[in-house]
Amino acid sequence: MLTLFFISLFLILVLSALLFKFAISDGDFTLLSRRHVKREEIEDKVVWITGASRGIGEILAKQLASLGAKLILSARNETELERVRKQLTGKYAPEQVKILPLDLTSGEATLKEAVDKAESFFPGVGVDYMIHNAAYERPKTTALDVTEESLKATFNVNVFGTICLTRLLTPFMLRRGRGHFVVMSSAAGKTPAPGQAVYSASKYALNGYFHSLRSELCQKGIKVTVVCPGPIETSNGSGATTSGTKVSSEKRVSAERCVELTIIAASHGLKEVWISYQGGEPPARQPNC
Repeated sequence: MLTLFFISLFLILVLSALLFKFAISDGDFTLLSRRHVKREEIEDKVVWITGASRGIGEILAKQLASLGAKLILSARNETELERVRKQLTGKYAPEQVKILPLDLTSGEATLKEAVDKAESFFPGVGVDYMIHNAAYERPKTTALDVTEESLKATFNVNVFGTICLTRLLTPFMLRRGRGHFVVMSSAAGKTPAPGQAVYSASKYALNGYFHSLRSELCQKGIKVTVVCPGPIETSNGSGATTSGTKVSSEKRVSAERCVELTIIAASHGLKEVWISYQGGEPPARQPNC
């Protein structure tokens, strides 16, 4: 009887420890169990980042440069890309960091030219990682107040441009027998909230496409990591979620930590990860419909 008591007590303590760890964690258990970046999966690899002129994209560039990656930085603003490049340090940075201005809404012909350039930047090797970080965000609006202009602008960047770029780059990866897409999605693409209808819809579409792509090409050397961050703390101290909305009550993961976990996930080839504090205050109550 006493043995049974101690076994039960032990199980309770283990369960309590797991619940406590879950309450204070900033990512899902699979992600956090990996602990560290597999540097050998990043060093000397060619990494193309869209949306690299600010925010998460800029921090991705800094951390990946420090890990010895060969970087290609893309965004619409070439001046800002140059600013980012000058700040980078690493095995190939800043001298060998490539700047490739890119507008995801520019059409297939222009995107094909960008892919051809990216593939030719580093002789003898092509793009190993394509990090889809660029996103179009608008302030919150109700589902019925969405305008046609806002709908098209969001989907042109978040969905159509991103898918087109993927479709054009994938044949090069298939010929090499390897390639990895890292998709900066959002928790909004899994658990939508009021005011995020269009943004959430674009992320749902992105998730669906890339999970399907993985299922079709995983046996041909193509990997896909879908990253779903929740509320992120911006570098200037203001609260912003991945949908660009202000948050005052939720505990937020720092942008630097979000990027660190993203690189860990990619280097370990994880299929999908969540980056968000599990505890803290609950989200705003939604109507019981």
